Amino acid sequence: MAALPEALAEVRELLLAPDLVRATAGGQRRGGTPSLVSATLRPVTLKAGQRVQLVTEDGQRPTTVNLAPGAELASRVDELLDEPFGSWVVETGRGTLRLQATKKGAVLHRSAGAAPAADTGHDRAKEHLIDPGDPLYAVIGGDAAKRRQVDAFLRALDATLPDPAQLPSPLHVVDLGCGNAYLTFAAYRYLSGRGVDVRLIGVDVRADQRERNTALAERLGWAEHVTFVAGTIADAPVPAADVVLALHACDTATDDALARALAWDAQWILAAPCCHKDLSRQLRRQPPTGPAGLLTAYGILRERFADVLTDTVRAALLREHGYAVEVVEFIDSAHTPRNAMIRARRTGRTPAAEERAELAALLAEWRITPHLATLLPS
Repeated sequence: MAALPEALAEVRELLLAPDLVRATAGGQRRGGTPSLVSATLRPVTLKAGQRVQLVTEDGQRPTTVNLAPGAELASRVDELLDEPFGSWVVETGRGTLRLQATKKGAVLHRSAGAAPAADTGHDRAKEHLIDPGDPLYAVIGGDAAKRRQVDAFLRALDATLPDPAQLPSPLHVVDLGCGNAYLTFAAYRYLSGRGVDVRLIGVDVRADQRERNTALAERLGWAEHVTFVAGTIADAPVPAADVVLALHACDTATDDALARALAWDAQWILAAPCCHKDLSRQLRRQPPTGPAGLLTAYGILRERFADVLTDTVRAALLREHGYAVEVVEFIDSAHTPRNAMIRARRTGRTPAAEERAELAALLAEWRITPHLATLLPS
């Protein structure tokens, strides 16, 4: 066990060393909340000369900058080391250093031997979290568009979960409304490939989907860890979950999934809603008065506004029940117009009185009763 300041000083020295190959940081230390989800550094060769490329992820989209060696790089490295990341992995020409922050300090693992030489080319083929040629796709199928969607989902999952060392073991994941289970299998493939002990259950109302997906799990050799049940999102026999996925569940089925996640006290939730019909119907039956009525006077605009209002209310209700919430775009709208994702992490925080008042005022102003609110304790 090492003191954290001394361990970070060693990381700093390696990040500024001329033989840096690659460095990554992620997760969060106990008692701290990073402003970034992850950071990656690697050397690149540009026309202007040698630089260190820094890619940071804030939970919505990555940001890339190329830093000149010297004062510019050192200043940004110091900023990164001030972030309460839970782990660092630094590869150099001499070996690899792994740092894991704990309550008492830092655990350091050093391995000797040169890391593979860095690819310093600036323009590289886009990395996939699961290679498009992975044998998984030979079993589950899926065209190029589906694989892009899978990759976008995995990036959102990766940005939501902490470092694997900080996850429960085993990690219980439930995919509510899994359908053909493309994302179910991809989530297991990705997480297990990172060394996470995963138990994953896919839920779908159709018994034939359960049979099909169970057969695929057996073909992949994953049947012990990936299972499927037939049932509704609200009532399927699933005991509990650490991570709840609900992707493109139609209309109030997303609300059923969020309510089920809260009943389980799930630590992490990823939901990509679809078909926001409930509030659109309510706004049509009882349109708002005054100037606000212009927002719902035309059908297509009412539907689009209802989309925004529905997910705003869902995020606020999750916040009221102790979750930190983000609503992000998880894939470009060219691939699907239903590209908003609600990502939530359980913190247990009690919302302030003014936050509760904001939601109450919003519901009163639009005279709506969201389905999710009817499913949750008051």
